[in-house]
Amino acid sequence: MDKTWILIANAERARCFDRDPTDHSLTELADFIHPHTSLTGEAGGGDLTGAAGKGHGRTGHAGTQFEPRTEAHAKERGSFARQLADYLNEGVAAQRCNALVLIATSPMLGELRPCLSSAAEKLVRGSIASDLTLYRGPELKERIDRALQLPG
Repeated sequence: MDKTWILIANAERARCFDRDPTDHSLTELADFIHPHTSLTGEAGGGDLTGAAGKGHGRTGHAGTQFEPRTEAHAKERGSFARQLADYLNEGVAAQRCNALVLIATSPMLGELRPCLSSAAEKLVRGSIASDLTLYRGPELKERIDRALQLPG
């Protein structure tokens, strides 16, 4: 019997569902929440430490050597993508599914796909750039069906 897992994800939340092959109903298997670390918290409550808090050169201007915020988000997204891929890889290895559909934001898809094992990658039947993490119940099912272009 066809056991399709559908993962919906963004950088902060992901949910994995088992999709019934006959009526396309969804059974939630896992719900992942990725807690973001506060960038100000990483610097001791907002204190300027290290080179960013000291003057440089003869002019004494304060340097700003913080990593751009987008890089920090990308690192966190990569960590979360690895966690999700591990879950999918384990499911494939244990033969709990024989097809995968990934519905996630474009940045998350870009992080997630390279983390999949070769066995899991072979089972990917669809990869759709969309964020469905805020939807629930019948509306979520309808949006997944529409994304997969299936009759409601």
